[in-house]
Amino acid sequence: LSSLNSSSITQFLLLALADTRELQLLTFWLLLGIYLAALLANSVIITATRCRPQHLHAPMYFFLLNLSFLDLGSISTTLPKAMDNSLWDTRDITYSGPFGAAMSAPTRLS
Repeated sequence: LSSLNSSSITQFLLLALADTRELQLLTFWLLLGIYLAALLANSVIITATRCRPQHLHAPMYFFLLNLSFLDLGSISTTLPKAMDNSLWDTRDITYSGPFGAAMSAPTRLS
């Protein structure tokens, strides 16, 4: 009676966003556009709040700056992998991938 389940999880299987190659490429370009727009918008917010601190003393701008950094961190961990999966038609992600990205986010932001 001492048999134990010794299986381990090494990867997650993801659902595909599209089945045909044309839709996968369309998904890739759409995600790339969203990613670049988010990078540009957050960079503008960070630049505006860092370059003109004498005019932006309100706590709102402090929190907006932090929100922009958090948004950059979160979007830079999820969207590139989604674009990679869409472009190369892969449907798996390693178990350590999301954990490593989540643990490295605080060090990237500081």
